[in-house]
Amino acid sequence: MNTLVLVFHPDLTSSVVNRALAAEAEGVAGVTVRRMYDLYPTGVINVAAEQAAMDGADRIVIQFPLHWYSAPPLVQQWLDDVLTFGWAYGPDGVALLGKELMIAATAGAAEYGRRRMVGYSLTELLRPFQALAATCSMTYLVPFIVMGCLGIMETDLMARRAEYRSVLTSANRPILGRLE
Repeated sequence: MNTLVLVFHPDLTSSVVNRALAAEAEGVAGVTVRRMYDLYPTGVINVAAEQAAMDGADRIVIQFPLHWYSAPPLVQQWLDDVLTFGWAYGPDGVALLGKELMIAATAGAAEYGRRRMVGYSLTELLRPFQALAATCSMTYLVPFIVMGCLGIMETDLMARRAEYRSVLTSANRPILGRLE
């Protein structure tokens, strides 16, 4: 399985968890990592290069830190520019048909949920990505989430790195059901 990991962190050098996850992914055979803010610091996306990168992938992972309950701005710019009608979706848009989509998100907070201050679970906050997968005829995998990044202990970080490696190489990642 060929896996493409798209890392969307506005300042990866200052990140503890996203930088560690990206480094872990870079050491996995069959995984290609693209650091998107390094590639596109001005936000101008090379659509042909991004589409070509996805062509060779069986699994696409979009990795990012949650910013105000959503993805960083470059993620949306990338989605708007790259996932074009007739390529990613629509009657002739079959380029992503059958590929897997997984979200790898990090959050500073230790918990989210209906009974917490925010009132929404991470699954609910990531629902637009599930809809995106459905629109592009992709299989939406259960997201890989790291919570409590602001105070993560080194032993916990090492365990999450190992888990990420395992998830990236697993051919049997759980599938999240279709939208209801």
